[in-house]
Amino acid sequence: MPVSTQRKAEIVQEFARGANDSGSAEVQIALLTASIKELTEHLKIHRKDNGTRRGLLSQVSRRARLLRYLRNVNAARYSALVSRLGLRG
Repeated sequence: MPVSTQRKAEIVQEFARGANDSGSAEVQIALLTASIKELTEHLKIHRKDNGTRRGLLSQVSRRARLLRYLRNVNAARYSALVSRLGLRG
């Protein structure tokens, strides 16, 4: 259930900090969030898909590490990103 190429491009464009930015923490967190949402929907239907569950947990922990990094580096960017993505609800 990977995020489509078109959707990835939209996310990168929306969260990029500059014209050629595709790897900043904000972009990575936004892409992981989109993927996590898709995997969560998949697991609601396929409850016994443990391989996908393992991948989902890996992505969740990776996003948590990136969020922790962003919070430590720049709290204002962290707060803005969390509110835009609707995390920590």
